Amino acid sequence: MDIRRTVIYAGLAITSYMLFINWNNDYGHHSTVDTPIAIESEVSSDAPVTASSADTELPAVASDAVAPTTTAKAPSGELITVDTDVLKVTINPNGGEITEVLLPQFPVSIDKPDVPFVLMENNQRRTYVAQSGLIGRDGVDTDGAALYHAETNRYSLEDGSDAVEVVLSTETDKALIEKVFTFKRGEYLIDVQYRIHNRSDNDWRGIFYAQLKRDGSADPSQSGGMGMQSYLGAALTTSENRYEKVTFDDLEDDSFKAVEEGGWAAMLQHYFLSAWVPAQDQQHTYNGRYVRGNYIFGFYDQPLNVEAGETATTGAKLYVGPKDQDSLENIAENLNLTVDYGWLWFIAQPLFHVLTFFHSLIGNWGVAIILLTLCVKLLFFYPSAMSYRSMANMRKVAPEMQALKEKYADNREKLGQEMMKLYRDKKINPLGGCLPILIQMPVFISLYWVLMESVELRQAPFALWIQDMSVMDPYFILPLIMGASMFIQMKLNPTPPDPMQARVMQFMPIVFTIFFLWFPAGLVLYWVVNNILSIAQQYYITRQIEREA
Repeated sequence: MDIRRTVIYAGLAITSYMLFINWNNDYGHHSTVDTPIAIESEVSSDAPVTASSADTELPAVASDAVAPTTTAKAPSGELITVDTDVLKVTINPNGGEITEVLLPQFPVSIDKPDVPFVLMENNQRRTYVAQSGLIGRDGVDTDGAALYHAETNRYSLEDGSDAVEVVLSTETDKALIEKVFTFKRGEYLIDVQYRIHNRSDNDWRGIFYAQLKRDGSADPSQSGGMGMQSYLGAALTTSENRYEKVTFDDLEDDSFKAVEEGGWAAMLQHYFLSAWVPAQDQQHTYNGRYVRGNYIFGFYDQPLNVEAGETATTGAKLYVGPKDQDSLENIAENLNLTVDYGWLWFIAQPLFHVLTFFHSLIGNWGVAIILLTLCVKLLFFYPSAMSYRSMANMRKVAPEMQALKEKYADNREKLGQEMMKLYRDKKINPLGGCLPILIQMPVFISLYWVLMESVELRQAPFALWIQDMSVMDPYFILPLIMGASMFIQMKLNPTPPDPMQARVMQFMPIVFTIFFLWFPAGLVLYWVVNNILSIAQQYYITRQIEREA
């Protein structure tokens, strides 16, 4: 090939690469940037109206009397904000529901470090809120959401303080109801308790419920790209299944109901979740339904009876934050399974622990992935060596194979028989070359899920242009290096005897490169390092066998 043709091809390659990068910037997959939207300060009118309505957002529980008359002083009419070191929460005095949750420790994107990720919100863009209340005979939310009053509309965790308490109150003709939110330093777990002060001469009877309401909008924390996507939907733990998904499609088809002791009810998305966690020593009725374009999932308790003149408490805990396995495991049994590594979890979980161990030593997730690749390569060193020896032996007998192809060119059946005889005589496994890829695939898929699901790797930088290991390489440099390494590997392998198979193998580096363009950079880094180590091992074994010959 002359120099002019080389220059033309090089120019076309560079031009195509630049065009592809610009196309990806303009039309490629990008995650939705979640920035807070101002919420109107008026009391929301989205509260459920009656428990007997056919499309109510309240759980369907029996009510044996008309709801009490609210006589409390009017609510402030302003949303209540709570600031801690890890949460920024907005509470609507109408029903005391949490209508917005911001996570200051998790920026919405690397280039916007001061803009917190929005987990919950209730506006034109998305409906995702946490609701709780008291329904039943004397429940304040039976005939519409209760109107609460607070002493102030702004709370914050003071320096030197470990907790901040927000007390909302409303009063009926029978009882004073206090809804108490407790926020603790460094925690994403909110304690939500009701204090019922029965001031009447008769017993007070009601049912506590808690639920999550979300519309069908896209997952704002999804990074986009090709491949498998994280689960978006509801989940719970049951006596039969430690981790059971209830998809949005399931809720549209039919309502969900299950009675369990302890447990939790959650809404999951990429990297983050919200979950109501009730008392673990009591029975609860978990339920889900689809109402007016929203998916509702939660639970309600057994009826609570408060004697005349007595005070009782009921409630649950609400988790709103990242999928941190250690924290979730300490909150409730099986809640850590919401970090869903798929059906290969038994491989993915050890990979995650090895990664976190290396990260604790090095402090860089990219270097941790490289060290993990070395460990995996050492683990599979012997079977890989056997495979590479088989391929090296095939290269050694290539002249004999070519002679057989020429001798039996017109008799394919005889050619196949003679080639199999040659393989047996030389102790060669013709499928040995597939072994390195086959044994790597379970590890590859497991690592994919570890990178996809582990919030620890979200926006984790490596070096140079790779500033987020969980998303694709913005310039596609790693995928191109991976493709080049695959091409070099193929050159070390013997040429398949079948011409069609040989042509297919020639296209494999191109096909894999295209697939890897949108894979997480951490996953491509693993494959690149693995290929480089494989090339070194295969080159050494091939040269060793050639010297012996």
